[in-house]
Amino acid sequence: MILAAAVAACWASTAMAQSLLDPGGLTFKDFAVADHGASFSRNDSIPVSGASGAQLLHVDEANGKAQVRFKSVKVEVSVPLGWQAGDDGERGVAFSGDRSYRLIVWRVDFAFEGVTGPEHYAATKSGAIQSRRPGVKAQARKLGDGSVLIVYENVPASQGDRETRTVFDLVMANPSKPNEGLLMTVGVPSGQAGRGLGLLALFKQDLRITW
Repeated sequence: MILAAAVAACWASTAMAQSLLDPGGLTFKDFAVADHGASFSRNDSIPVSGASGAQLLHVDEANGKAQVRFKSVKVEVSVPLGWQAGDDGERGVAFSGDRSYRLIVWRVDFAFEGVTGPEHYAATKSGAIQSRRPGVKAQARKLGDGSVLIVYENVPASQGDRETRTVFDLVMANPSKPNEGLLMTVGVPSGQAGRGLGLLALFKQDLRITW
């Protein structure tokens, strides 16, 4: 447990020093289940309880991933084989078979949120969360491509979780319309924060946004 905490802290520190996200040698196959793509429906959608289907575009068995489209947020992203994905009309969601790794993709209206852009949004959100949950530690840093990475440590476990969580927020702005943004959130068990950061980098590499 002590070693896991030390590794998590090290990776969180590394995240703050990076100018760009880096998978650190990880690939989607490190998070995938070798099921020959059977976890994904061959129809137009991947059903998830309480959500409409995310559209399946392509299964890449060799690289352990599937490309899906979240229609509500106009985003295409790759997720590991063995995961489930869905779209509830307001956000795209995906999660591992045991639900311990979770991805959410949201649209953000910076003007509606009362902020001027990704940095202001990150400062406001992280401050509000730390105020409501004093045990949570948040750090934010602007990356080289203009996006902002927020790392939340010691996030309380939700129902079904076995330990506290580390959550990564990546906030991006529309290059043409600064008031429009996208938020990609990845949550993982605290003891696996390093892997979670690498997975966030993989999601970012394959991300396609229709602004």
